[in-house]
Amino acid sequence: MKVLVIHGPNLNMLGRRETSIYSTQTLAAIDEDLRKLAEELGIGLEALQSNHEGAILDAIHQAPANGITGILINPGAYGHTSIALRDALLAVGLPFVEVHISNTYAREEFRHKSYIADISSGVAIGFGPQSYLLGLRGLAEVIRRLS
Repeated sequence: MKVLVIHGPNLNMLGRRETSIYSTQTLAAIDEDLRKLAEELGIGLEALQSNHEGAILDAIHQAPANGITGILINPGAYGHTSIALRDALLAVGLPFVEVHISNTYAREEFRHKSYIADISSGVAIGFGPQSYLLGLRGLAEVIRRLS
């Protein structure tokens, strides 16, 4: 089992960006927590952060050839705007879980729509950085059921 973690646009600013919404935890700290949990769960883990939609799409397209069995994705704003992201996830056919640090339903109305939630294996939102860990646990279960 090998999971690709994708952090979308602006997530490289975690720890400095709107800390009242996104917490003071950095992306490096989140990745470290994910690595520890992945090790406990017996999962291989790769992480990517990009502010560029094309780089994210390329990583998704290459995932099956790289031995990835599932994707944990915080699409950031692309989740609310990108049909290309949806199409890429559908094209590769891997199970994936969408995560968001903030409760997108408690924010601006444009954040209430996700172009990928309905095709995901699950969504973990609103639990701060713990959303990632909840999402990884859920994704691991989905992958095990499919194996």
